[in-house]
Amino acid sequence: MKKSTFLKGILLLMLLTLTVALCACAGDKEDKSSSSITIGIPQDIEDSLDPHEMLAAGTKELFFNVYEGLYKADVDGNLVPAVAGDVVISEDGCTYTFTLREGVKFHDGTLVTAADVEYSIAKCADIEGGSPNIAAFSNIVSVTATDDTHVEIVLAEADNDLLAMLASIEAAILPKNNATPDSVAIGTGPYKYVSRSPLENIKMEAFEEYWNGAPEIKNVTFKICSNADTIAMELNGGSIDMFCRLTTAQMAEINMEQFEILEGTMNLVQGMYLNNDFGPFQDVRVRQALCHAVNREEVLAFVSDGKGTVIGSSMIPAFGKYYMEDLNELYPYDTQKAKELLSEAGYADGLTFSITVPSNYQQHVDTAQVIAEQLKEVNVTAEIKLVDWDTWLSETYSNRNYEATVIGVDAPQLTATAFLDRFVSTAGDNFVNYSNPAYDENFANAMSTVEDEARTEYFKNCERLLAEDAANVYIQDLPEFVALSKKYTGYQFYPVYVLDVSTIKIAE
Repeated sequence: MKKSTFLKGILLLMLLTLTVALCACAGDKEDKSSSSITIGIPQDIEDSLDPHEMLAAGTKELFFNVYEGLYKADVDGNLVPAVAGDVVISEDGCTYTFTLREGVKFHDGTLVTAADVEYSIAKCADIEGGSPNIAAFSNIVSVTATDDTHVEIVLAEADNDLLAMLASIEAAILPKNNATPDSVAIGTGPYKYVSRSPLENIKMEAFEEYWNGAPEIKNVTFKICSNADTIAMELNGGSIDMFCRLTTAQMAEINMEQFEILEGTMNLVQGMYLNNDFGPFQDVRVRQALCHAVNREEVLAFVSDGKGTVIGSSMIPAFGKYYMEDLNELYPYDTQKAKELLSEAGYADGLTFSITVPSNYQQHVDTAQVIAEQLKEVNVTAEIKLVDWDTWLSETYSNRNYEATVIGVDAPQLTATAFLDRFVSTAGDNFVNYSNPAYDENFANAMSTVEDEARTEYFKNCERLLAEDAANVYIQDLPEFVALSKKYTGYQFYPVYVLDVSTIKIAE
């Protein structure tokens, strides 16, 4: 009897141990399914939540997780179907017929319909006579839901860039019945927008009914870290798990036992952008002098430990056939030449101007400081004005109330147009006030030409004009250093300016 009781006790103990183990496993699984991440970002969002109205690249990169177009870019730069399942293009290239992907839902749980797509594209194209949010959409004649699952877009002229434009956040598909898209964000992406606490954070959560499968990270907090001096401390202290676009100085302070440093490129054109309407900068010789006076290799050495790619116009190396490496040598570092040009322009005794820089982007602040020191060699005084991001966006970018600024300009679409359309003299986002009839003509020719080789040549003409006119002092495509806690894995870089959380996973 005692032996039987003893055996029963052993069996009961084994059963309890197994139960605890199973519960622990279940608990681990539950913890993983409810995983979260906190990502530091350098600025708050002040834009409209309507993707068709967003201005700031920092806002667009976050909401890449919330909104999708008919197509989207993948990590290799390919355009892949998203809300659309496929497309049929007419022989003349003027009619695109999209078949919607079956079962795609908005974040409010409703199915995407052809009527929603018609509404969204017509809204951002503004085909009733307004100003389209994407300049190339002025080529759209009509958008029609031909039945419940098909949408037809008719162009005035064939345009090889249309799919790329439709893949951008500016052409995101929205529910037709959302009367307040500026304050209520409803998309089809892998994450749902939850809330915003001004100057503190933006929160998103995984969309469990996402057509391509719910992401592993369920809760995402984008924490505002506007003080560049505290980034490393916040990473090491555990208040944030990830931060993009670190400086080399910040990296030196990070605990490498906790974090992995990933390296990519920012895919943007960093430069000292010049207000071409500002007195001295109306003279091309002054602008050319500034180009000769800036030692870009020295900027790279100071700002990013020599990493990055020197560029000579508004195009990045990732855009292959459009990138013109020869323009990088158009203005070699030459202080004597700079002084001669300034003298010819009437500034033999030098000149003074201000460089407005958003204080939350340390790379741009560092770049401005190096440039200011270099310009002293040619008797030019550059006074650095640090402003917060909201002020930069409203005063410098929108109101064009500045003399010079150091910033990086991105391309929201995988097209040359995305980098170059802002320099057309009549463009609403031509914040440098550049104006050249030859540029306008070449850009117009590029937009109306279907043959790819000729179109590419027109775009290259535009790049060369920007360089020869010294529209801006072009510096580099910055390297991108990302700190990611070793608790996570899977982050991927894109050839466009986005921050995709959906690829991140819990490390095994």
